[in-house]
Amino acid sequence: MRHLDELTRELGLDLDAFVVYSSVSGVFMGAGSGSYAAANAYLDGLMANRRAAGLHGLSLAWGLWAQTSGMAANTDDLTRNRMNRRGGLQAMSLTEGMELFDAAVGSRQSLLVPARLDLRGVRADAAAGGGVPHLLRGLVRAGRQAARAADGGDKRRRLTDRLTGLAPAEQEALLLDLVRARAAVVLGHAGPSGVQPDMAFNEVGFDSLTAVELRNRLREATGLKLPATLIFDYPNPLALARYLHRELLPDDGVNGQELDEARLRRALASLPLARFRAAGLMDALVELAALADGAPHTRTTDENSEAEGGDEKRAIAELDVDDLVHLALGD
Repeated sequence: MRHLDELTRELGLDLDAFVVYSSVSGVFMGAGSGSYAAANAYLDGLMANRRAAGLHGLSLAWGLWAQTSGMAANTDDLTRNRMNRRGGLQAMSLTEGMELFDAAVGSRQSLLVPARLDLRGVRADAAAGGGVPHLLRGLVRAGRQAARAADGGDKRRRLTDRLTGLAPAEQEALLLDLVRARAAVVLGHAGPSGVQPDMAFNEVGFDSLTAVELRNRLREATGLKLPATLIFDYPNPLALARYLHRELLPDDGVNGQELDEARLRRALASLPLARFRAAGLMDALVELAALADGAPHTRTTDENSEAEGGDEKRAIAELDVDDLVHLALGD
């Protein structure tokens, strides 16, 4: 195109129009297609240069076409859904495209974007807490940050209240459904069935850009402060759901600790006392039991082994996890 531009200038041709086709990706849909967006932006700049020189020049940054031939031949429904979700673009028919072309040719602008915008969808997404592409913020108002933050706290409380009324397995299932549903929206799927619980996010189509988008949607849904590396730290929906569970209900770990302590008590009670003597722990265990009673310990195993046997069993039964850890470390 640069050569054509230079040739027409050198020949001094009196052109009625100099129109090039570029893409909306060079304007605001370039995420994930850097080189393609840059090439189209070059065409836009070239036409701006011609206009500045007093020459004809118009770049049409086309949006999404509904046709299934040419460059759009490999654009499937999933890709179209993603473009609509990310930039508010809907596919335009051939008739609509030709009408936009006729309207644009007579313009004195160097760059126009003939595209069919889904502003209703962008507004709905903004109302739900989603982002608005910067170029469309003159048409759709983005939600206020302070209002989103306040709403985030309310969402977290509502979600936490809902979870506390469920059994642990039901809590995990609810959060897993939430993760899968948000992931499906980001990928453009019609429902969460396209996102399996144990399949890695990078295997179902996520990249660094969509990872941030999923983080944002989960942040809006849960009210949690989540890192941008969320799906890389927790690489599949099930792992991510369990992380959200720990963040939303951190006190649930107490129940797990109590269960572990109960199992540990049963295991300790089943051990023969000779094992503790062989490990050199008997005197320390009995001393701990005596201190727990508030009385100084005056007996040793050599002085009264039978009476001590009852103390030993009681000491083992009354130990908690912290006492055992300190004892094992020699504190």
